[in-house]
Amino acid sequence: MRLSSLATLALVAGASSPTYVSIVLAASECSRSMELADWGENSTGDISVASGDSCIFPITLRGAASSSEISQKPAHGKLKKLNVATYEYRTKARYKGSDTFAIKATGEGPKASGTSVITVHATIK
Repeated sequence: MRLSSLATLALVAGASSPTYVSIVLAASECSRSMELADWGENSTGDISVASGDSCIFPITLRGAASSSEISQKPAHGKLKKLNVATYEYRTKARYKGSDTFAIKATGEGPKASGTSVITVHATIK
């Protein structure tokens, strides 16, 4: 079984059958500024991350996301989909500078529905 930085599974002793408990060791939410838009409109945001670190990037458009995917991978890090509305961004170790990635998401809000592209500019310190 592969262990990740997001969750570690532990076996609970004394159970009649193996019972697994998730221990969450999640990264913190990205320090960011966003230009909020409605579904169907594109938006941009800026995040700040320490070199070699990771942070959680939630999609914060009003309403609910029904689907999402990475539409532009970062050049100096990795972007991992955690669920339909949350991604984890991890920078390359020892890299300092800027990076960009984009997420294409479809959802419905109180005023509009549609597909949006969220472009994120990362400053890596």
